[in-house]
Amino acid sequence: MARRCLRWRPEKEYRYRICNVSIKTSLNFRFQGHAMELVEMDGSHTIQNFYDSLDIHFGHFFSVLVTADQTPGDYYIVASSRFLKRKVLTATAVVHYAGSLAAPSSVLPKAPTNWAWSFNQWRSFRWNLTARAARPNPQGSYHHGSINITRTIRFSSSRNFVDDRLRYALNGVSHVDTETPLKLAEYFGFGGNYFMYDTVGDEPLTASAPIKLLPCVKTIEYQTFVEIIFENSEKAVQAYHLDGYSFLVGMGTGKWSPEKRKTYNMLDVVSGHAVHVFPKSWSAFLMTFDNVGIWNLRSELWERRYLGQQLYISVQTPVRSLRDEYSLPDAALLCGAIVSPPKPPPYT
Repeated sequence: MARRCLRWRPEKEYRYRICNVSIKTSLNFRFQGHAMELVEMDGSHTIQNFYDSLDIHFGHFFSVLVTADQTPGDYYIVASSRFLKRKVLTATAVVHYAGSLAAPSSVLPKAPTNWAWSFNQWRSFRWNLTARAARPNPQGSYHHGSINITRTIRFSSSRNFVDDRLRYALNGVSHVDTETPLKLAEYFGFGGNYFMYDTVGDEPLTASAPIKLLPCVKTIEYQTFVEIIFENSEKAVQAYHLDGYSFLVGMGTGKWSPEKRKTYNMLDVVSGHAVHVFPKSWSAFLMTFDNVGIWNLRSELWERRYLGQQLYISVQTPVRSLRDEYSLPDAALLCGAIVSPPKPPPYT
């Protein structure tokens, strides 16, 4: 955040949208002497609690309201890095009350110092169920408390050297891109010729297990209700993103076990496409896989994604119905091994 001066008028209320577009660093954001009223998180309205500072992890964004209700003067806005080993990186801006000649205090407001504080703050975020219209996905996901889980998938991160090159993996498999895009090959019925399904299992491997370099495509049956667990045995925060779906229900410390389901928030957890996993902790998703296609599940730490810590989830339906998926557009470009075969029959 570049240093600049923002002008405020006393007793006015201002909205700020704060996005963390870092490739690996969490940040803490705060206004000197002013509380922030959280009103939106990752596209969802929240219960409007007040915070002196907010931890914002990579891939997340918040909207806050700030009221200019302090003694007229200049105040700092501070953004500082979190969970870095060597040093804290800090950037500032200044808000200026109209007509004031007072300079900002030289003492910046301090950020919290441990990840347990961040963990507890996350627990305070709640979806505002009275705002806007009905909750999304009325056919399944928000009835998750009364739906039986049909499958549990646990993912754990690992790293190792393969042919003297560093690779990252999920459940022992490090993804390698194919020449032909996965969805294109699957649409034309050639998926089995260019990659194998389900090369990664539903349970983590041992830490000493070798890493395999493979195109990683995992199948999940259409319209099944699946529990996905991310486990973090490391000392740094991890984060993951799943295209096409969103729903986070719980976090906890230590190893995940079925008994931990009792701690899930089944009512008003804030839905999102990205999930962070604290050190020596776990995070859980529950969702109905009713969105047909191939969806990327990847680490939000970009060097890990580049070095293989990602996979694709293939959600298929045996019925070629326009209710579930559109046909390939006539103008779509073909590439790789799919350049000349006749198109499959369109969806009906």
